[in-house]
Amino acid sequence: MAVRAVRGAVQLERDEAGHMGEQVEELLTAVLGRNGLDADDLISIWFTATPDLHSDFPAAAARRAGIVDVPLICAQELDIEGAMPRVVRLLAHVETALPKSRIAHVYLGAAAALRKDIAQ
Repeated sequence: MAVRAVRGAVQLERDEAGHMGEQVEELLTAVLGRNGLDADDLISIWFTATPDLHSDFPAAAARRAGIVDVPLICAQELDIEGAMPRVVRLLAHVETALPKSRIAHVYLGAAAALRKDIAQ
């Protein structure tokens, strides 16, 4: 097994805790599913949120989604003029037998525009 990093992002339609919870859960499910992982393969997850998101912590949403024994942390994205609004990003460190070239980075919905080069 190797330690790999998996990136992901989703743009929220609105800044509401329930909506953030749904979107973070969908993003986590997609990251795990597309890479053949389960929660036991997670080492840690860094979440970032754009400065316009105030309703909840993405890590709290992940806990409610069942990621309970994995270290999680949240940070705020840089406030760059013209950046895509209402975006939650994640960087998950995982144990997997997949080579780097087979890691599926997951950019859902409009967030796919952030990384057209690696979005699945």
